[in-house]
Amino acid sequence: MGQVIVGIDIGTSKVCTLIGQVVRDNHIEILGEGIEFCNGVKKGVIVDIESTANSIRSSVRQAGMAAGLSVASAYVNIPPVNVSIINRKNLISISGRDHEITVRDKERVLYEAVDIEIPEDRQIIDIIPIQYIVDGCDGIVDPVGMVGTNLEVEVDVITGKTTSVQNILKSMERAGLRVDGLVLEPLASGEAVLTADEKEMGVILIDIGGGVTDVSFFKHGRLMFCQSIPVGGDHITNDIAVGLRIPFNEADKLKKQYELALTSLIKNDQEIVVSEISESGKKKVKISEFVEIVEARVHEIFAISHRMLTDANISGNDYAGVVLSGAGICYVDGGSQLAEEVFKIPVRVANCRHIGISKIECATAAGILKYVAANIKEGNAECEVKSIKPVKTVKPTFGERFAARFVNILKKIF
Repeated sequence: MGQVIVGIDIGTSKVCTLIGQVVRDNHIEILGEGIEFCNGVKKGVIVDIESTANSIRSSVRQAGMAAGLSVASAYVNIPPVNVSIINRKNLISISGRDHEITVRDKERVLYEAVDIEIPEDRQIIDIIPIQYIVDGCDGIVDPVGMVGTNLEVEVDVITGKTTSVQNILKSMERAGLRVDGLVLEPLASGEAVLTADEKEMGVILIDIGGGVTDVSFFKHGRLMFCQSIPVGGDHITNDIAVGLRIPFNEADKLKKQYELALTSLIKNDQEIVVSEISESGKKKVKISEFVEIVEARVHEIFAISHRMLTDANISGNDYAGVVLSGAGICYVDGGSQLAEEVFKIPVRVANCRHIGISKIECATAAGILKYVAANIKEGNAECEVKSIKPVKTVKPTFGERFAARFVNILKKIF
C-alpha cells in the first residue's frame, strides 16, 4: 500500500481534511474527506484556539470515518499572512582529488545558504531548493555524483511569524494531532489548480475564501510573490445584507441561490420576496439590486489585487493569465469577466475534478497532499494513522522530523 498522507486546510469559514494515498507517480487517491464550519479564524489568523481545535477535530473525524482510519498526525496549511519569502544563494568549493560532489557537499552548501539571521519573532517554516549550479551550469536538480570545482545552490527560505505558527501547532495539539509539516497555502493551492505550463510561463492565482483573498504570482515554476487581502466571500454577503437591509443569512441565501456577479447576465430581472432585517416582515427587491452589490465588491477585490501586483513591480508582461480559485468566487458566474476587465488578459476559473475532488473548498487540502507527495522524498512523507484494515504507518514526532529534514537536506522542513 502506498504512503498515506493527511492534509488539513484551516480556513476562515471552514476546516477541510483530506486523507490520500500515494498510488503511483505521486498520483493521489482520495480515501476520505471532511469539512467542518469554523469560526475561530479571522482574516486568516487563528483568534480562538479552542474553537478552531473543535473544528479540526470534527473535520478529521469525518475524513477518518470515510477512510476507515484513525488519524494521529497531518500536514497543515499556513496562510501567506505574515509570511515572507527570502531568496538566497551560496557557493562552495569542491575539494577532493576527483572533485566529485558528495551528499556532504550538498548538505554543506544548503546549510550555509540558510544560515541567515531572522528577527526573533519569526521562524523558518520551509526551505525550497530552486536549483543547483555546478561550475556555472545551472538548472541541476541533484548534483550528487557530478564532477566540478564549484557548487552553488539557490533556495527560497520561507519564514513566518512565530505566534501564527505556534497558534496553528497549539490548535492541532488541542485537537489531539501532531503536525508533520506546514505547507504555505499558495504553494498548496498552486499544486491543485495550476498547470505546469502556467507556473512556468507566469500566472496570477487569486484565491477568494470566506474572509481572505490570497494573491499569488508564479513564474519559472516558482512562487515569486504572495500576499493576502483581508476581504473575501463573507464580505460580499455582508455587503448584500447592509445594502438591502436584510439579515446576513438571507443575504447568504440570495448569493448562493443566484450565483451572479455581473448584472448583464441577468435573464429575468424579477422581484423577489426577502425577509426584512427585523425578520418580522417581508419586502420585495429586484435581482439586479443585490447583483450590483456583488459586482461592485468582486470588481474591487480584483482591482486591489491588480494594484498590489503593480506595487510589487509585477506587470501584465510578466504573466500570461489569471486563475480564480476559492469558494468565494468559483460558484459565481461573471467573476472571470470582471477579472478580464481589470487584468486585460485571459482568465479561467479553477477546476479541481482532475485531482479527485468535487468541491473547490477542498482544493488547498488536496494541494497539500500533492505538494507533500512531490517534494518529500525517502519515505518520510507518511502521516501516522491506524486502521481497522491491516495498515499502519508510523512517523517521527514533530521535533524529530524538523531535525531530520535538515540532516537529509530534503525539500521541506519538519
